Amino acid sequence: MILPVYLYGTPVLREETEDIDKDYPELRQLVDDMYETMYHSDGVGLAAPQIGRSISVIVIDGNPVADHFPECRDMKLTLINPEMEVIEDMAPVTREEGCLSLPGLSEPVKRVEHVRLNWLDEDFTEHEREFTGFAARLIQHEYDHLLGTVYTDRVAPIRKQLIRNKLNNIAKGKVKCEYRTKSAGK
Repeated sequence: MILPVYLYGTPVLREETEDIDKDYPELRQLVDDMYETMYHSDGVGLAAPQIGRSISVIVIDGNPVADHFPECRDMKLTLINPEMEVIEDMAPVTREEGCLSLPGLSEPVKRVEHVRLNWLDEDFTEHEREFTGFAARLIQHEYDHLLGTVYTDRVAPIRKQLIRNKLNNIAKGKVKCEYRTKSAGK
């Protein structure tokens, strides 16, 4: 089922999430719905707060961007209760980022290019892996949602001033989307 994507300004996007256990109700269906919602919205990642759930679950599929970022090829992951460690062995890189919860907006964000992630998959099997390049950026962007952070929190203060009206309009639901949304103003 395609779920509405919660827009900037909805309180759930500012909450820190809770870890879940294997008894979380209808987890498999939730994960399937998250992937369906992400694909329908042309996203490459979606965190549970973006569908109104304050739980530590992320889905990612980097394949749509793999032609430009080969490190994202075959990067289809369900991340439950992830723990991320930043590895600062490379200089941070600034790239444009967008977000399904902030439609029509993209801003330059500086991020490290190397992270280590521990997580559970949908079978609650434990994994650990390092990610570099754009794959590391995808992980960090979605992981931020679990902390109640959106990417615009990481832009330069002058940029935040320049986009304030756009953020206010998104929060009020005054934005056009090709996918279902839920705003604080609705």
